Amino acid sequence: MKYAAILDRLSGLGGAKWEIHARARQMKAEGHQVIELTIGEPDVPCPDSLLEVAARAMQAGRTGYSNGRGEPQLLRALAARLSTRRGRAFTPENIMCFPGTQTTLFAVLMAIAESGTEVLVGDPMYATYEGLIRASGARPVPVALRPERGFRLDPADLAAAVTPATRAILLNTPHNPTGAVLSPEDLVAIGAVARAHDLWIVSDEVYEDLVFPGTRFASPLDLPDLAERVIACASISKSHAAPGFRSGWCAGPAEFCDRLLPLSETMLFGGQPFIADMTAAAVSAPSEVAPGMVARFAARAAMIRDALDGQHGLRVHVPQAGMFALLDIRATGLSGEAFAASLLEAEQVATMPGESFGQALSGWLRLALSQSDGLTAEACRRIARHAAAVQTRR
Repeated sequence: MKYAAILDRLSGLGGAKWEIHARARQMKAEGHQVIELTIGEPDVPCPDSLLEVAARAMQAGRTGYSNGRGEPQLLRALAARLSTRRGRAFTPENIMCFPGTQTTLFAVLMAIAESGTEVLVGDPMYATYEGLIRASGARPVPVALRPERGFRLDPADLAAAVTPATRAILLNTPHNPTGAVLSPEDLVAIGAVARAHDLWIVSDEVYEDLVFPGTRFASPLDLPDLAERVIACASISKSHAAPGFRSGWCAGPAEFCDRLLPLSETMLFGGQPFIADMTAAAVSAPSEVAPGMVARFAARAAMIRDALDGQHGLRVHVPQAGMFALLDIRATGLSGEAFAASLLEAEQVATMPGESFGQALSGWLRLALSQSDGLTAEACRRIARHAAAVQTRR
C-alpha cells in the first residue's frame, strides 16, 4: 500500500524519544520502585475550583459543538490577559484556541511553513519540535544553544543560519529542556534578524508562569514593532496543573488568525465548551498552583546542584524556569542514552537522555523537578552511585 510523504518525514520522530520513560512505566507496572524524573507533569492536581467550573458547565449543557476559533468568553478572557501582560491591546480577533500547545504549534507551523522552506530552531530543542517542523514539509535548521551562554539563543548565530529558504524562527522561552529564559535584549536582537529577513517568529511560552525568582519573563509579543510577525503559543497545562484538559491557544496578527481559521475548522471544528469555560476562569485570575510549583522546582534544582555538581565529574546546569534541570555526564564516557538506560536498570531511576532533545545535548540528562524532595534526594544518591560505578569500570 502507498502512504503519504508526511509519514516518511515523521518516521522515528515519535515515541522513540521517550523509550526510557516507557521502559520505566513498564518496570513500575511489574512492581519495581522506579523514581521517575522523565516527563514534565505538575506535582499537584488541577485545582478543585477549576474542576468545579468544568463540572458546572457540563451540568449546564455546555457539551455541544463549539467553533473553529474558540468560545467567545474564552477569547475575551485571553485578550484581557494578554493586554495586561504584554502592555498593548489585544482583541479576540488576535487569538485562536486549540487543544493544547502541541496542537497549536502544529497548526501554526502548517500555516507558515512548507516544502522548500526552513525553520530555525535552537538546539537543544523540545523533543517534538523536529517533527512539528517536518510535518509541514519544511526543514529544521538547528542553531546551537551554548552552555557558556546559559543556553540562551545568540542572535548572531541565528543571523548566520538564515538562508533565502528561511521562513520562520521557532523560539521556546522559558526553554525546555534547559530552563533558559530569553532576556528583553535577546528578543530585540532576534526581532531585528526577523525584520531584516522578513521572517515569522513563533514563540512557545507554555512555562511563562514557572519563572524562578531573580529572572523576569519577556515575550516577543511585548514589542509592538514585531506585532505583524509574532505568533505566541501557550496553554494551561503547566501553569494550572491541567495537562489532561488539553487547552491552549495562539496569539498573533488578526490577519494570521483569519487565515488560520479554515485550517482549524478542517482539523478540529472546535474544542469542548466546558473546557473553554474552565480555561476562561483559569486565565482570568492568578494561578492558585503556579507559585508553589515555582518555589518547589527552584528548591529541587538547587538540591540537585548541591548533591551532584562536581561529583565524579558530573556537572549540573541550574535552570531559570520550568520543570527540569540538566546533568552533564560526559565525564563518565557514556552517551546520555547509554547512561540513562544503565541507570534505569542498575538504580531504578528514570531520566531523559539529552539526545532526545538534539545532538547538542549528547552526553547530558534531563531531570524532572516534579518528584517530592525525598524522592529527588534519593534519586541524586543513586545517580551519584551509578556515576561512581561507571567511572570504576572505566
